Parts: sequence; structure tokens; C-alpha cells
Amino acid sequence: MTVSTDNDPVILVDAKDVQIGTAEKLDAHRRGLKHRAISVLVRNADGELLLQRRSAGKYHSGGLWANACCTHPLPGENEAVAARRRLGQEMGVDCALMPLFVTQYRAVVSDGLIEDEVVHVFGGTFDGPAKPDAAEASEWKWIALSELEKDIRARPEIYAVWFRHYLAEHGALIAQWAAR
Repeated sequence: MTVSTDNDPVILVDAKDVQIGTAEKLDAHRRGLKHRAISVLVRNADGELLLQRRSAGKYHSGGLWANACCTHPLPGENEAVAARRRLGQEMGVDCALMPLFVTQYRAVVSDGLIEDEVVHVFGGTFDGPAKPDAAEASEWKWIALSELEKDIRARPEIYAVWFRHYLAEHGALIAQWAAR
């Protein structure tokens, strides 16, 4: 299994998600270069979402709550393959994934880094405990979407910017998917 590092290349893309090159991950984030990313939402049979609290040692957004996992596909790697690979690495979870939506956002994150991503968001269903890699996630929990939305309104600063974006821009779709 390939393990991602802070020096892995990311796929640079234009606004239509067409590859235009590659760059080292940290360089892309320092310069705010638009690149392709992956995120995974995981629900259980009760429709609760799996959240992780990013490890304090992460290169950005450490200590913040986020969706089950995020990554950047490696050059030549299929997005669905990257999503499933990273879900196993970060959270010790293996489940079938389906594409949910593609979204774009640009935001300053911690340590002066800039996320400018075209994100392919996948969803999967899993029941059971997560077994996170401590270098990736310090905590995890299942949470009802209604409780999550209430908490994000009350304490947005404890959630990763991309996760807040997904819920703000695609909340109805996420709610419909989680309720299935």
C-alpha cells in the first residue's frame, strides 16, 4: 500500500479539472495553486457521519474536526482508488465508495497555507469502529447530521474549512445521501 507524504506530487488543474501539470504538495499549498483533491464521507446504518479530529501534527488544520478522510490522488491514480486507499490509511476503514459530488473552494488554512482545490467527494457506508492512524487522526466519532449542523453553527472554528464548505454548499445532497 502506498503511503502519502508531505512531498508527494499533486495534480495541478484548471477550473474545469483538466490536468495542467504537477507540483510538490507543500509547494502547491504555499503558492495556492489549484489542484485535484479527494474527500470521503462515511455514514453508518443510522445515517450518522464519521468524523475525525485531525492530528495536531498534520501540516495544516491540525486539531480540527473534519470528514472521514481527505487526500490528493497521485499522478496517474484514479480518484476512486485514491479515496479508498486513503480511507484505509487514515481511518482503518474499508468500504465501497460512490461519487457524491465535485466541488471547488479556495481558503487560507493554518500556517499560511492556501487550499485551492477541485474536490471529488465520495460516500460510503460502514458500521463498526474506526481504527485511525494516530499520525492522521487523534479522535473519531459518529454524529447525526442535525447535531453536526447545529455544532458547526455554534462553533465553526473547530471544523476544517473544506468540511464547512461541503455542508454549506452541498448540505441538502449530503442529507439525502445520509438518510438512505
